Formats: sequence, structure tokens, C-alpha cells
Amino acid sequence: MKNLRRAGAEAAALAVAAAVFLVPFSFMLLTAVKDDKQAADLDFSWPTSWPVVKNVIEVVSARDYVLLRAYVNSTVLTVASVALIVVCAAMAGYVLQRRAGRIGTLANFLVLSGLIIPPAIVPTIWLLQALGLFKTLPGLILVEVAFGLSYAVLLFRAFIAAIPRELDEAAMIDGCGGLTLFFRVIFPLLKPVTITVILTQSVAIFNDFVNPLYFLPGDDNATVQVTLYNFQSQYSTQWNLLFMDIVLITIPPLLAFVFFNRKIVAGMTAGAVKG
Repeated sequence: MKNLRRAGAEAAALAVAAAVFLVPFSFMLLTAVKDDKQAADLDFSWPTSWPVVKNVIEVVSARDYVLLRAYVNSTVLTVASVALIVVCAAMAGYVLQRRAGRIGTLANFLVLSGLIIPPAIVPTIWLLQALGLFKTLPGLILVEVAFGLSYAVLLFRAFIAAIPRELDEAAMIDGCGGLTLFFRVIFPLLKPVTITVILTQSVAIFNDFVNPLYFLPGDDNATVQVTLYNFQSQYSTQWNLLFMDIVLITIPPLLAFVFFNRKIVAGMTAGAVKG
């Protein structure tokens, strides 16, 4: 009886998940591969023609190939931001875990504050203007690093707690300095949580819409999500092109989650258990 209830609950959960995620995604795919006349009906009918290549070409070439520039900008933004987040968060998590004290308590409070306190848009713009980084890609990279650092630090700190201190002492006896100890001994052991941080932060930054909209305005600096926002206003009646644009933007993060889902869950679980 208990197994039957469990099976029923699992079936109900799968049905709800399918209704919430698969049905909208299927509708998006069907609309994206239709012609403009059939797509205007906005229904689940099977396409009578398949102008897939034509729709892709129109979407990519729209507004002087702004989507390609947006892909380049989003890729540079994601790679640079995630690299800085991984290095800085791993080092900060190691120090916070190994050196407890009043300063460490204050640092932990600041890390938690970064998760709780919402970001302030206007003061951040003032700061970037004072630094000469407003409307620049390096400025947005610093913003993404600042907003994503707290979450990554907590994950790294929880994972580092399981690494014995004797390993640090043995490395220091062998003559390792601080940076050598971290990058040659500790950091290679952080592979599971590092993969988790890379994947989760990559998807979050690649899909970010608010920060690029506020801190990096302009078509030359547009990211993929901002491009979608502008594309919607231009092609609001051509549903096939609008949904094809959504499909092209959705594919990279979707593939990342599909292929690395187990690694993401494993890294987060390991950090939680070992913390």
C-alpha cells in the first residue's frame, strides 16, 4: 500500500512537471518552425510547412546581426565572470573555513548579507560612473561577480570543511607557501563543487536580463536576453520569429543542464553534507 501511494505521488509529480515545463516548451518549438500565417493562430497544430532554416536566417540577420554580437558579448561576460567567481570564492571560502575569529565572523556576516540584501541599482550605477566603467563590459563583469560571489563562497566553504587540516600542515612542512598550498593542494580537491558553481553561475549569468539592461545599455553591448526584449517589440506579430529567437537563446543553458544535471546535484549535495 505504501509503495502504491509512493508510485502515485511520483506519477502526479511527473504529470505536474510535464504540464509546467514540457507543454510550454513544446508549444514554443512548434510555433518556431511554422510560417508566419500558421504561427499567428497560436495553437498546437502540426506545421503544414517547415521553414526552419528561413526562420533561423531571419532571426540571426535581424537588426544587422545583433543576435550574433549578443552571443559574443554574453559568452565573454559569462566566461570572465564565472572564472573570477570561482577563483575568488574558492580562496575566500578556504580562508573563512580555516581562520575563524572576529574578522571571519564579520566576513561571514557580509557573505550572508550578499544573499539577503537586494542589490541597489542606482548606487551601483553611481559607483560604476565614478570608476569609468558604466556602459562597459568590464563594469558588468564586476557587477555579476559581486552579485554571484556570496552563493559561491558558501558552497566552497561547506566543501572545504571536509578537507582535513593535516593536509595543509603537511604541505606547509614540505615548503608550500600560501598560494602554492591553495592552488596545488586544496583547489584540485574542489572539483565537484567547482563544477557545480561553474554550471549554475554560467546559466544564471547567461540568462541574466536585469543587470545588462541597467548597466550595459545599447545595441553594441547587448546580451542575448536584452536582444530578446528588443526583438519582442520589433516582431510582436511574427510569432514564429519571436519563438525561434527564444529557442536559439534557450538552447545553450538547456543543454548545459541536460548534460551536467547529475554533476550539479552531486556537487551541491556534497557541499551540504560535508558542511
